[in-house]
Amino acid sequence: MPPACTHCGVVPPHIVEALARSDSATQREAAIVTLAADASARQARLMAQLAVARGDIAAPPAAGPLRKHRRVSDARNGSDLPGVRVREEGDAASGDVAVNEAYDGLGATWDLYADVYERNSIDDAGMDLDATVHYLENYDNAQWDGTRMLFGDGDGTVFNRFTIAVDVIGHELTHGVTAATANLAYADQSGALNESVSDVFGSLVKQYVARPQQSAEAADWLIGVGLFTDAVDGVALRSMKAPGTAYDDPELGGKDPQPDHMDGYVTTTSDNGGVHINSGIPNHAFYLVATAFGGFAWERAGRIWYETLRDPQLRADVQFADFAALTAANATKLFGAEAERTVTGAWAEVGVAVG
Repeated sequence: MPPACTHCGVVPPHIVEALARSDSATQREAAIVTLAADASARQARLMAQLAVARGDIAAPPAAGPLRKHRRVSDARNGSDLPGVRVREEGDAASGDVAVNEAYDGLGATWDLYADVYERNSIDDAGMDLDATVHYLENYDNAQWDGTRMLFGDGDGTVFNRFTIAVDVIGHELTHGVTAATANLAYADQSGALNESVSDVFGSLVKQYVARPQQSAEAADWLIGVGLFTDAVDGVALRSMKAPGTAYDDPELGGKDPQPDHMDGYVTTTSDNGGVHINSGIPNHAFYLVATAFGGFAWERAGRIWYETLRDPQLRADVQFADFAALTAANATKLFGAEAERTVTGAWAEVGVAVG
């Protein structure tokens, strides 16, 4: 079976690869740095997964009292991890905006999972939330490396700093939640679901932490607003409301390639079977469910997706139709037959039939 998340950076590889072909030498260099760093991180995660499989790493501790403990370190544009500790739980705000954004984003994600789903951090056992800012020079990504968040500063031409978007932080930390629950294989449809689940809960973090909190109708359903500089023709990395419309810029490889329906499903060997592209289909299904329910999306739509992620029937190599069927079953269990019809209808709209 393919491994779990082997490329957990929020920026799809097809964008970074396009930037590596840029006419700008500076932009090409930043993209090459990013691709090399992402490849190194993939190898480290694979080794960690092998260690878990061999039993070399102890099982996580049993669940205990809710515990929020954040630590932010500064790599000072180097690669040594964790870097220099600059802020820990309860410390006063730093003079560094990236440090404060990382600290707040870790807290916002912890709050959603604890307050709404009674989850005790990423592993449900009180795991410390660690982050390193100013990782490498001109690193065009943010990623969960299996133990901590790594944030690049961006190249300043195409990308701003990666702490700027709280939904990106929620997205990446949710890869850790997925690894601790369903451990969805990171290839093809299960990999696209892995990416989609991270977009779902990343968006819910943004909606939950907003003041006032955002309803499903008021939310923008965009992932990564603020990451692009003004030089880019685009508003975000992805749109759950309208997949395929987030950007259209030659520097990024052209138009956003995400489909919103199975008719547009992309069959490819790139990006582990197009996991960052085909995630647009389940993303749009969640958006349709959330807006059909109305109100706060974390209450019903989010609860259904969270319980599906924890469902013992969810296989690591799950396909879209199987995942859809489990969301419908959990909708019935949690909220009744009308909720089940809403969920089934949303999946039908994106071309996924629930048998």
